[in-house]
Amino acid sequence: MTKKQIEYANRYGASDEDVKNLQLQLLQLEPIKKVFHTNGFMHWKLPVITNTNPNQIQFFQWGLIPFWTKDLKSGLSFSNKTLNARGETIFKKPAFRSAAKNKRCIIILDGFYEHHHIGGKTQPYHIQYKDEAIMSVAGLWEQWVDKTSGEVFETVTIVTTEANKLMAEIHNNPKAIGPRMPVILSADKEKDWLKPIENDEDLALVNSLIEPLQNDILKAYPVASLRGKAAVGNTEKAIERFKETLF
Repeated sequence: MTKKQIEYANRYGASDEDVKNLQLQLLQLEPIKKVFHTNGFMHWKLPVITNTNPNQIQFFQWGLIPFWTKDLKSGLSFSNKTLNARGETIFKKPAFRSAAKNKRCIIILDGFYEHHHIGGKTQPYHIQYKDEAIMSVAGLWEQWVDKTSGEVFETVTIVTTEANKLMAEIHNNPKAIGPRMPVILSADKEKDWLKPIENDEDLALVNSLIEPLQNDILKAYPVASLRGKAAVGNTEKAIERFKETLF
């Protein structure tokens, strides 16, 4: 995982000095737990690059807590509902509009999971780039301070958009409002997502990035159960091909 973080730092344009400092910092940390799979309701921390600190990888809790949240109980409850943010409405919804304007970020992933519904059951799929490259996902972040304890919570949500052809075949949840997928940013659009919004032109640029990724550069394959008693948990089995793909 130390090697992975240095790879991330190099990938996102950190200077040689930044990489050296990161190596020194990592040597002083306790061993980093490998993450093969987590779900939003566990509220694990995700690696992010923020618009206000674009040269550093930070770790923010998954599930956004709006800055105006009154207390911790409300905040934790809220974070279960803000794991994802529909890109089409982030500038309108009270929970997201401030972050959409002022606090955008890139969430760094190797891949993500989605469940396909078939025959009354669900089959999880792992989705990633065909070349297994690092994936930059559009996100929003917030900082909330518990006035009682003084504890600072830095949280994040994943911005989603309409599904491309591949994801539309996989994400067929009958309870969902249409098939969705994360907003995945190509390398040439990452900096545009982090640019400040100062006028209507800037706003239009950010909105133009909220679109499905082209279909032919992603791959998906079925994995073992991620839910219930048979779930493989945060183990290497979560990313191993389980059987032949349906797509």
